[in-house]
Amino acid sequence: MAGFRSLAHQVRDARNDRALRRHSLRRCLERFAPYGHRATWWHLCDRHGIGPEDRSADPSRLVAALEELEEARAVWLEYERQFAARRRREKHDGLRRPEWAWSGSGDAVVRCADPGVRPQGALGEVLRRLVEALESEPGTGCPVCGARELHWPVRVPPAVAAKAVARASGSATAGGASGAGWAWDGPVCAGCGIVVPRPALAETALQGADLAGAA
Repeated sequence: MAGFRSLAHQVRDARNDRALRRHSLRRCLERFAPYGHRATWWHLCDRHGIGPEDRSADPSRLVAALEELEEARAVWLEYERQFAARRRREKHDGLRRPEWAWSGSGDAVVRCADPGVRPQGALGEVLRRLVEALESEPGTGCPVCGARELHWPVRVPPAVAAKAVARASGSATAGGASGAGWAWDGPVCAGCGIVVPRPALAETALQGADLAGAA
């Protein structure tokens, strides 16, 4: 199975026909798609003037889209590296805290609940804002756009959301990790449409989102 770098090379290789270069870019999203596959693809198409179904897109536009994706991937991989190093140090020092149930693959780390509603700006800038939030104290609003209106998805019953909030609060108070990882996905931002990662939100924000979703 081809990796991200190999697929990126195929996108840039002028010897390949346009259809293959486009296909290779789509396959890059199988390795890294911060908004989720469809939302990330639509984002790149909108940003770089590519028809989502165009099999003969301008190669220069495909490469520009790839470069944006690569920049965002570099931002996230650096965060992964620093996070892993920090956790090793903390564990060595005996500091235990809940481990979030995120796969670490970079896939849908800032998922869009509706692929048609996405943050403004380049992927790299969005991920920089997210990383800054994850490396700071939990906030009370969306780490990407700053909106404070947060809602649990309709598919999450209010009672389940309340239980998740109580679990997060109790685990944080206890200072230990539970047997299973915590859910990474939190409430949906009404401003930019992302599913806000729980680690970026304070308990008060989670509780407020729960009440909004129950209304």
